[in-house]
Amino acid sequence: MTSFDLRKHSQPTSDAVRDAILAKPGFGDYFSDHMAHVRYTTEQGWHGAEVVPYGPLSLDPAAAVLHYAQEIFEGIKAYRHADGSVWTFRPEKNAERFKKSARRLALPELDTETFLDSLRALVRTDAAWVPTPTSDADECSLYLRPFMIASEKFLGVRPSHEVDYYVIASPAAAYFGGEVKPVSIWLSQTYNRAAPGGTGFAKCGGNYAASMLAQSEAAANGCAQVAFLDAVEHKYLEELGGMNLFLVYKDGRIVTPSLSDSILDGVTRSSLLQLARESGYTPEERRVSIDEWREGAASGEITEAFACGTAAVITPIGELVTPDDRIKHDTDATGPVASALRKQLLDLQYGRVEDTNGWLTRLV
Repeated sequence: MTSFDLRKHSQPTSDAVRDAILAKPGFGDYFSDHMAHVRYTTEQGWHGAEVVPYGPLSLDPAAAVLHYAQEIFEGIKAYRHADGSVWTFRPEKNAERFKKSARRLALPELDTETFLDSLRALVRTDAAWVPTPTSDADECSLYLRPFMIASEKFLGVRPSHEVDYYVIASPAAAYFGGEVKPVSIWLSQTYNRAAPGGTGFAKCGGNYAASMLAQSEAAANGCAQVAFLDAVEHKYLEELGGMNLFLVYKDGRIVTPSLSDSILDGVTRSSLLQLARESGYTPEERRVSIDEWREGAASGEITEAFACGTAAVITPIGELVTPDDRIKHDTDATGPVASALRKQLLDLQYGRVEDTNGWLTRLV
């Protein structure tokens, strides 16, 4: 077990201000009073675990992260259950993906125990920042953002010898806000998010930066998100700018693009594959072409489409918009399969049903 020293904030947010934030937190707009921190150097390894007041970081202008983008991150939620306890969902999967991302970005791997202990230490300190749902429809949570940055001062192109790991926390409401309803997705045919041999499977900022111009193109076409095709043949579905993709077939199959080195292994994605199987559906992981989606939607073979991720949970897709046509599903209501899986997942995360798979970890 990693012990985190605590340095309390001398001027924490008042109860009144915090309560006002928790009543309408948005997503990623406000942050709790503290953050967890662990330091790495090649001489000492990981050391100096602590929870300190949240605040600006001090970085040298020559810090490697600013020049060579040597950084990774994760996204996890802490959920308050009806009895007041606070839990998180499959954090060991995030810890393993964090290691995988670190290897790809030539960063030191943080052991799973320290990763989990950093979540416990921060949430225990800032437990008052975990919102309490007012109903089953209230998807409030405390969003946790672990991240690692190369902080050594140098301009040579090599892996950094000094690295800092942090966890910050932000109270959050539903990602897209308000009632869950189908969204329009833009199909990028100009830009690629990732390519074979690249960093697409790693959760690093460069992947998201690469999607932002396409995301702007999506917004200009009235769409909420952008979907990408493979970078080689430009015909197989990969993922959205920040979510994995699923298609639902009328015969009970639930299909998602198979993992590759250009697709993120989403924790929500893998959980839905298992929940779908347990619910009597037939999950498939395989290559799916844009033509298959287009033809399946037109014939009625494909009845629903949805995206998933930690932040957005499950978001139904009403239509996929391309420069030439629109692949339409029900643009007014969430499909029955997406609705059922979404409820099943949220009921599990908020402790409203039994955790038969042992996926929940108590933090407080």
